[in-house]
Amino acid sequence: MFDSPHRRLNPLIGEWVLVSPHRAKRPWLGQVEKSSPENLLRYDPSCYLCPRNERAGGIKNPDYSSTFVFDNDFAALLPDEVSAYASSHPLLASVSERGLCRVVCFSPRHDRTLPELDQISIENVIHTWAEETIELGAKDFIQYVQVFENKGALMGCSNPHPHSQIWANEHLPNEPAKEMEQQKKYFNENSRPLLADYLTEEQKLKERVLISNDYFTALVPYWAVWPFETLIIAHRNVSLLSDLTSAEINGLADILKRVTTRYDNLFEISFPYSMGFHQAPFDGQPHPEWILHAHFYPPLLRSATVRKFMVGYEMLAMPQRDITPETAAERLRSLSDVHYKHR
Repeated sequence: MFDSPHRRLNPLIGEWVLVSPHRAKRPWLGQVEKSSPENLLRYDPSCYLCPRNERAGGIKNPDYSSTFVFDNDFAALLPDEVSAYASSHPLLASVSERGLCRVVCFSPRHDRTLPELDQISIENVIHTWAEETIELGAKDFIQYVQVFENKGALMGCSNPHPHSQIWANEHLPNEPAKEMEQQKKYFNENSRPLLADYLTEEQKLKERVLISNDYFTALVPYWAVWPFETLIIAHRNVSLLSDLTSAEINGLADILKRVTTRYDNLFEISFPYSMGFHQAPFDGQPHPEWILHAHFYPPLLRSATVRKFMVGYEMLAMPQRDITPETAAERLRSLSDVHYKHR
């Protein structure tokens, strides 16, 4: 069905992606990258995220035994209000941007990424994300809380100790703003959330669904840009991590572990990706259009050493992919839920 060039619409942001399935047969295999190191220490005395070790400025980590949260020592956002650079020309606009940046260590183990943690440990991570969402979202100058993880050096992660970040912004960032606009438009026209209707259709077709339980579904979105991109969608019309019930947190932990395990099993490496949750903004308004969801954007294409780059046409025109989302879903769906290290 999908064997010739075509465009697919991403209804969440109102933008198109070019799909070119026939290009997957071309002989060029792309740049070769070295695989990530697989044998990390349980505790690394030189790691600034491990328990009891010293961070920047002489700050010493506690001897933590579960998750550990701290304000980023090199934060991209600061809470103090400072006047922005002023210009009299409308094409040279700028406004101040306050915020807070925090780091969430998943566990004291330096050598345990998300798929290698047990169910309870992943639930603890989600509880921590939810607690931080409540605390940061309650601040009067915060409008959006972005929970995200960069995993692997290919995705710019500067420390292999498993951790995520939370950036809380004074203004709504670009991607959530585009998603809010599209979801509101769809809700106003149909009186139903966009992602609820989309999930219903995907569950009916099944060709892009990877994993589903009572509370969440993971799938390769119809409009995926990255080769093995996935989208996790809540079944209930819940818009914040902090609104999840205990059963839903359990279900989300199950989905996160199984998706990331399949990623690692695909090429039998610690699979790199950028992952983040899109939750509703803290703008004092109701958001019946918004359903909590998470995006996984992994860069690997054909093997552990072949990476997808967004260059040339992608940077100047529009995103483009070779393998179809259906092919990617089939490959991920065929993989085991048991991590390759534990077979």
